[in-house]
Amino acid sequence: MSFSILILDNVDPLAEKVFEERGIKVTRNHNLSGEELHREIKSYDGIVVRSSTTVSPEVLQSADKLKVVGRAGVGVDNIDIEAATARGVLVMNTPDGNTISTAEHTCGMILAIARNIPQSVQKVKSGGWDRKKYMGTEVHNKTLGIIGLGKIGGEVAKRMKKFGMNIKAYDPFASVEKADSLNVELLELDELLGVADFLTVHTPLTEKTKGLVSMDNADKLKKGVFLINCARGGIYKEEDLPQLIDEGYVAGVAVDAYSTEPPTAELYEILEHPHIICTPHLGASTEEAQEKVAEQIAHQMIDALEQKSFKGSLNGKSISLTTNKEVQPYLELAEKLGSVAIQLAPEHANEFSFEYSGTCAQFSDVLTDSILKGILSHHVSEAVNLINARHYAEERGMKIKETKAGETKTFNDLITIRLGEGAEYQNISATVFGEDDYRIVEIDGYGIELRLEGDIVMYQNVDKPGMLAGVSSTMAEQGINIGSLSLGRTGKGSNAITAISVDKPLNEKELEPIINIDGVNALKYISLTNGQ
Repeated sequence: MSFSILILDNVDPLAEKVFEERGIKVTRNHNLSGEELHREIKSYDGIVVRSSTTVSPEVLQSADKLKVVGRAGVGVDNIDIEAATARGVLVMNTPDGNTISTAEHTCGMILAIARNIPQSVQKVKSGGWDRKKYMGTEVHNKTLGIIGLGKIGGEVAKRMKKFGMNIKAYDPFASVEKADSLNVELLELDELLGVADFLTVHTPLTEKTKGLVSMDNADKLKKGVFLINCARGGIYKEEDLPQLIDEGYVAGVAVDAYSTEPPTAELYEILEHPHIICTPHLGASTEEAQEKVAEQIAHQMIDALEQKSFKGSLNGKSISLTTNKEVQPYLELAEKLGSVAIQLAPEHANEFSFEYSGTCAQFSDVLTDSILKGILSHHVSEAVNLINARHYAEERGMKIKETKAGETKTFNDLITIRLGEGAEYQNISATVFGEDDYRIVEIDGYGIELRLEGDIVMYQNVDKPGMLAGVSSTMAEQGINIGSLSLGRTGKGSNAITAISVDKPLNEKELEPIINIDGVNALKYISLTNGQ
């Protein structure tokens, strides 16, 4: 069977060469308007894009023959994956192609901000000199803090170690073995903020990482730290950067990624600060990186069209499963339970056991993928899906054990996640009650009935009068409305587990008064508001 590919954006010519060498008809057209794109796309089996073309539901609706969309790069914000899945269109990217380029750019930014290179260049070019004003600092013997020890973070660690830096990192999924192999010490986040002379981030932008450094936690930073962001805009709170510098918390900032690209007028004003250096998202902009992603995406797309391999696929299994009504509810349950589990797990948890009982046990392989998707989506910068979830788990040294049990006495189906030693909550079991009704039914032997949705406050307490009243009144004082609650205990006066669904997301300030109530222990806040 012959296939045809349309290259829409400024992808390196190597992609075209690969397609032609493997017998694929290829057309290159960079500047199609919306209406032209709708007409042109009708006759192609695959399209290749970078970031310029938006693959919207409307575009996909026009693509009668389309089987695969390839992104020559990592980010797929311009591709509507849900719409592509609904149309049966495979979406692929090349997450490995720009690793070295982004790592090198990060290292360059560290050196540039340490030695005031951009500012001094501009000074000399404008006819000035002033060596004293641009006095810098050595990176040798300084501590580099890395948030996110994945591929890029690991490559940065290797390179800056050669400069004599002491490397410390925070990554909830990085195993001690992986950190040791990089000669990196793992720390808790607050501890890392307090010791880092330079701090670089290599994480996705999520609710947990958004504004990771701001005036709200400035007192946790080591005075005079340098901040570097070549990951995603908004991880450092952009509007707070000038104040952080002016008040002495931060010595300088190096930025390559922005919350809005190109930056807004307001953001450009922030970037004018003399101690902020910036580049126009150049992390992956090297000839080598663009050649790598062009070659990789071409081979991946051809392999997928020829049904040889689905490497780099972001939605492959989900396409085949969307029409399988029997497995779909269990996939939803598994992902939600995985999301809950990682929010209950201790830091650096990397050992999990998954147990499947009843009918759902026959789908154990794909359900494990779905649990891992729920777990990893909180911390992995790349898009995690049913195909690549195990790859990212293995990359982070996670140890997974799967078991199948017989029929359960109470429920037709049950999925149990065991978090292991060190976890305040060790065993969580859940099942499907009905359409879109997924519930936790047991935690550590305590019977409990908790719908997997919204925002949840969970805690342990001694089962005595007034405990619930104390918590509910504390919530009421802060305007927190209780939607529902569930209480599990083994007997009168014993320990109890209480789960309260609330009507809005909560922050640390709102949780603190609850944590401080006498008798409330092991409080955890769980958010399932982003679809997990």
